[in-house]
Amino acid sequence: MLYRFYEWWIARNLERIPRYLCFMISDEEMQSDPEKIHQVVDWSLAISSEVIRRYGNESGIISITIHISTKDTTSSLPYLETIRALANRAHLILHVGNTTEDLGTGIPIAVAVGKSGRAEIIDAIKQMANDSTNPDEVDEHKLERYLIFQHTPDFVIKTGGSHLVDFLIWQSVYSELFFLDLNWKELRKVDLIRAFRDYQSRVRRFGA
Repeated sequence: MLYRFYEWWIARNLERIPRYLCFMISDEEMQSDPEKIHQVVDWSLAISSEVIRRYGNESGIISITIHISTKDTTSSLPYLETIRALANRAHLILHVGNTTEDLGTGIPIAVAVGKSGRAEIIDAIKQMANDSTNPDEVDEHKLERYLIFQHTPDFVIKTGGSHLVDFLIWQSVYSELFFLDLNWKELRKVDLIRAFRDYQSRVRRFGA
């Protein structure tokens, strides 16, 4: 009871949360607690629902992206079925290597397993070449239309305290970054609320 009161207390003035949210975790973290992905999604949506209830639909989360850093992009990964179960509560877009699964309905939850930002850009350039795109027509907007992940995350949360990988290297150039010393397995709802409070306190400059 006291813990829930504490959660409510620190979240009571939360009115601006990231609309496009991204988590970056390692393969080792995911394997240590596969079910945590369900908790984190539920916590994020619960916080978003409360903010929407207080401040309107334009205040909540629009989509969540979760990147799992791994070199193994085979179908034998032990946690893939756990990820697929997210389709019971949201619209899951699961990227594993070069394959994509589209499951369920609701708020978009994109889970990218082992997807490299560099590889995504290279694939986009190759596709433009396959489409016989005139080089004079290529600009940042043209390239972005060929990327797999079309939106730019407002807030990127990296667990484990380690450095970022190159996922969303193009899209996240103006994203706000938040590094948690906690590992994925240790993450609690209150830690997520604190991260959102940190985001609310920042003044986004978008490179200015």
